Amino acid sequence: MTVYNFTAKTNEGEMISLSEYKGKVLLIVNTATKCGLTPQYEALEALYQKYKDKGFVVLDFPCNQFLNQAPGTDEEISEFCTLNYNTTFPRFSKIDVNGENTHPLFIWLKEQASEDKGDEDSKAFEEKVKSLVPLAKKGDIKWNFGKFLIDRDGNVHDRYSPAYKPEQLEAEIEKLLG
Repeated sequence: MTVYNFTAKTNEGEMISLSEYKGKVLLIVNTATKCGLTPQYEALEALYQKYKDKGFVVLDFPCNQFLNQAPGTDEEISEFCTLNYNTTFPRFSKIDVNGENTHPLFIWLKEQASEDKGDEDSKAFEEKVKSLVPLAKKGDIKWNFGKFLIDRDGNVHDRYSPAYKPEQLEAEIEKLLG
């Protein structure tokens, strides 16, 4: 099984197969518009612009499970991201990444990589948010902006902490792009 076995609803309500991204390096991120980490949209867009012509795509999955920090409709979220961060990468409909209504894609992603990689700053951040939203089980997404890097074959390369800055992934992205 690979990421290409999954479907997801776009922010415009269309169901698509992630096989549309076959052969691309993907960065799948659960996002929120009202979070302290929301400015990561800027770095995500910069990475997308820099590498999209080489086969890199950011896939944005808004999630409102962390202190309701992704309020609004799919349309309102997209409008916010476009106006405030000029994002142009694909955005999907709001989903759950933990709990009984977890989107199947995120069930699979968490099975493939149950631990976040990060630096000292991101680990300190995780300790802070642990008390705000306790994890139900090992492998749960810890907060908004959890990141999964997917190789060109649709396999999970690695998982990164929410506070791990997108620009810190650049060397790994370059390596996967070959």
